[in-house]
Amino acid sequence: MPAQQRSALFIDGANLYATTKALGFDIDYKRLLKEFQARDNLLRAFYYTAMVEDQEYSSIRPLIDWLDYNGYRVVTKPAKEFTDSAGRRKVKGNMDIELAIDALELAPHIDHMVLFSGDGDFRSLVEAMQRRGVRVTVVSTIQTQPAMIADDLRRQADEFLDLTQLINRVGRDPGERPPRPAGDNGRREFAERGSPRGGAPNPGLESRYGIRQPGDEDPAEA
Repeated sequence: MPAQQRSALFIDGANLYATTKALGFDIDYKRLLKEFQARDNLLRAFYYTAMVEDQEYSSIRPLIDWLDYNGYRVVTKPAKEFTDSAGRRKVKGNMDIELAIDALELAPHIDHMVLFSGDGDFRSLVEAMQRRGVRVTVVSTIQTQPAMIADDLRRQADEFLDLTQLINRVGRDPGERPPRPAGDNGRREFAERGSPRGGAPNPGLESRYGIRQPGDEDPAEA
């Protein structure tokens, strides 16, 4: 693999969350970024997620805010809440178009695309990127029942990287997470203390989202 090839990460947030949940571990996004910076000349790292409209506090907001300040390009759009025919509350939000447009626009500037998703709808995007001379690695897993990646997407990719191979390098122990902050106070606390724009980082958020203070020892790197 060329040491100086230009690459970009495209993370389907909802799909990656479902995959890591099925595998029983959490992503440390700081370690993930560091891992792929070491592999390639990483130009961009995109994270895509839909967020519920008119929700005063979202449990994902602290993660989104941290990613936005720490090397990721976060792309969001409003999700829609609805009630199905059985009376169950559901949320609908698809970021496929946004991810595909960004990837195709960036294609002339990168040599390698790393797609974190198992969604078979991305097969056509992978093929389009390959026609533009971009090598595509897809990251998901076949170690669950059923597999989290569509078979046609896995076959289309130039390389399939099973997420289980990365657990020791980008994973975090879910048992380390403290209780989630309640209500809007948790969001304000992050805005005031957890971002580089406002004072010292919040230790609780550091633990929950894999954010470590400078000088903290990483057990995987000791």
